[in-house]
Amino acid sequence: MAQAFRSTNVLTTGGLKPATLLVEDERISEVRAWQDVPANMPVNDFGDLVLLPGLVDSHVHINDPGRDWEGFSTATQAAASGGVTTLVDMPLNCIPETTNIEALEAKRAAASGQARVDWAAWGGVVPGNADSLLPLTRAGVPGFKCFLIHSGIDGFQAVNESGLRLALAKLRGTGLPLLAHAEVAGPVNAATEELNASGADWRKYSTYLASRPDAAEVEAIDLLIRLADEFQTPIHIVHLASAQALPLLADARARHIPITVETCVQYLWFTAENIPDGATEFKCAPPIRDRANRDALWRALEDGDIDMIATDHSPCPLAMKRRDEGLWNLAWGGIASLGLALPVIWTALNWSGYNLNERAERVAAWMASGPARLAGLTGRKGALIPGADADFVVFDPLIAWTVTPRHLHFRHKLSPYLDADLHGRVEETWLRGAQIFNANGKGTGFIGSPRGKQLTRNPVRQ
Repeated sequence: MAQAFRSTNVLTTGGLKPATLLVEDERISEVRAWQDVPANMPVNDFGDLVLLPGLVDSHVHINDPGRDWEGFSTATQAAASGGVTTLVDMPLNCIPETTNIEALEAKRAAASGQARVDWAAWGGVVPGNADSLLPLTRAGVPGFKCFLIHSGIDGFQAVNESGLRLALAKLRGTGLPLLAHAEVAGPVNAATEELNASGADWRKYSTYLASRPDAAEVEAIDLLIRLADEFQTPIHIVHLASAQALPLLADARARHIPITVETCVQYLWFTAENIPDGATEFKCAPPIRDRANRDALWRALEDGDIDMIATDHSPCPLAMKRRDEGLWNLAWGGIASLGLALPVIWTALNWSGYNLNERAERVAAWMASGPARLAGLTGRKGALIPGADADFVVFDPLIAWTVTPRHLHFRHKLSPYLDADLHGRVEETWLRGAQIFNANGKGTGFIGSPRGKQLTRNPVRQ
């Protein structure tokens, strides 16, 4: 059934405007003037609330199948509560890891009937699986993820420079990106050995921060830029934390090297100065750095030297955070945040004095169209344009609220964002023309049965 959706604040290609979206067969068929609704067509009128495109989070760890750390059911309901309509799952926290066709099929089976939002799966690059890369490409994965340092998962080993070269040779000409956790082990191992030799206190956040120095990121990114230039194959830097790498990236862009970069919500919100000792819910790798570093990341976003924002949602059972001991060297590294990214970033932009239109345009560029482009979903996801899936967020920019456990819809209710005071809230989320979440609804707020489906990348060159 065809429907109309309208507001005085729809994020069109020309900014926020009064507009009407016409939706038919799960897609946006037209974007019209606010008053231009066909006769006898049902109208959903959202008044002055902001209509944003459904967000795309291209860096999440769903952990399904094989681990009870999260799962498609809880991860996708958390996503829906935060206006995220597409997730792209990382290949390492499931069993089996997504490094071959058989593992991808196991993931599809795990997702069946469980996903409330649409999803895709990155393939993995590990030592010895080079012959699996092109079959995974043909199966529709949007790209591949690798680590240059131990991933924390023994079944997903890091690759060295020769392994990177082998993978890039396989991917050359496909158009698919190689995503890299950009830290190398040398500076981390040296710093950790020195800290242990000096008897450093691992309950202190300053000890953990010192154990993951900026040099680990800078050296890794320097190597990746050189390889992207040599192979002319896209490389994407995930979760950039160190502003010291920004000059390298700016220079690479000036030389038209095919490299893109994301940062994460936690690096734009928290600062090392405000992280309590023992508060291991803040542990992630690379680590959250100081306030000056955070400010530099924000400037790089504005300048276009960082392309997008993701969450790196990486949950675990509460015991793995070792919160009672507060030992950073023993706790699992990963921050749980699905469902909170939009209001957190909106709040930060509000504090910075951006007007309503500027906030909407930046959020959509960094958290919808940018990640959609990386995942090969441009035209289908990430924008309110004719032909795209009718995914959108109904957002109230004025509500002030405080994060409590009842707002956390992922499985394990521990997050450094608890007690955060935020400005702006997702009121409704719509996936392909159907409402899937309503913040003011009865019960959990989730509407209907799960209807998310697996996505494959737009056709690429072979």
